[in-house]
Amino acid sequence: MQQQKSIGILSIPVLVAALGYFVDIYDLLLFGMIRDSSLRDLGLGWDEAVSVGLDIMGIQMFGLLIGGICWGIMGDKKGRLSVLFGSIILYSLANAANGLVQTIPQYKLCRFIAGIGLAGELGAGITLVSELISKEKRGIATSFVAGVGLTGAVAAYFISRAVNDWRMCFYIGGGLGVLLLLLRVSVFESGMYTSLKQKAEVQRGNFLMFFTNGKRFKKYLLAILIGLPTWYVIGLLVQVSDKFGKELGVQGKIDPGKSVMYAYVAIAAADILIGLVSQWLKSRKKALYIFYMITIAGIILYFTQSGGTADGMYAICAILGFGTGFWALFVTMAAEHFGTNLRATAATTVPNMVRGALPGITYLFKWFVPMFGFVQAGAITGTIVMLISCVAVFMTEETFGKDLNFFEE
Repeated sequence: MQQQKSIGILSIPVLVAALGYFVDIYDLLLFGMIRDSSLRDLGLGWDEAVSVGLDIMGIQMFGLLIGGICWGIMGDKKGRLSVLFGSIILYSLANAANGLVQTIPQYKLCRFIAGIGLAGELGAGITLVSELISKEKRGIATSFVAGVGLTGAVAAYFISRAVNDWRMCFYIGGGLGVLLLLLRVSVFESGMYTSLKQKAEVQRGNFLMFFTNGKRFKKYLLAILIGLPTWYVIGLLVQVSDKFGKELGVQGKIDPGKSVMYAYVAIAAADILIGLVSQWLKSRKKALYIFYMITIAGIILYFTQSGGTADGMYAICAILGFGTGFWALFVTMAAEHFGTNLRATAATTVPNMVRGALPGITYLFKWFVPMFGFVQAGAITGTIVMLISCVAVFMTEETFGKDLNFFEE
């Protein structure tokens, strides 16, 4: 396959992928920040709003899981740009509709459709950028995409607090998507993929190929397992920081929304830094080990802060966020592991499989609670997750500087 000349790190495709992920993260985390106000405005009581809110979040995550598979297959069958355009249209419309809902079933439907749309953005963007950028600068470019994109969480927090109208927050998300769609007109398709399309005999986007070859399945499974700490930290420790803080005797009221905001500020910074670290070390795996160690240190601080303060909790959430700021690197590794005919499928499904693992992590935690108590259950769950991920990185092949101009047979 003939590869087109690589582009610069700050070129239009990279900027569009970064801004696309910004809108993606804004929409993905917005619900958690306006959940209670929106559901109570629809007539639910406090306790009922919490319960229904968790149900809606689960439905959104299920949409992400389904969407990840669908968009990934489409990215390899129809092209990376088809996913970039299609996903933004779908979640922009879903978020605009979400601002008009009058009932809980309508709310659930909108979040499910939005989840499907949100699933395609990052994988397609990382795949496109990985194929357009030279192998020497690939990690820096994809880290830039994620670093800029993850600040969407910060924007969601401040907009939700400033606007103080949950319907308008959803309208803003839809509007940002439409503006981004106009910018994407100037983005071009990957030369690797264009060349591959001319080979009619090569299967593209066959999701089952991950499971029909032992070596390929191992690579796919390991790619998923190395991302588990991210959603253990964000989905459990950070988003439930108020409950953990109370159990740990932390002084002062803890706002989970603020915990998420501090964590994502640190994640955004780390996602850019880890690309530079990987470039300096000439290794994806060594960079991951460093950030795993930071994550472990953050977990230890989290569970030993007995009698601390709310500000201390926010600081620890920032440390945890910084440690788990390897999202871009782990998705980039997923893209680098597989050939051009399966690359979009891998890069899109892998992060959404990790998101889909959150209910399993939560179930494990809840299973431990009656035996060990709330705090100990959280610590034990974290120990298991980190052990699994460390072993997965050890068993994963190094992909730094790997030539991506190949396909799976």
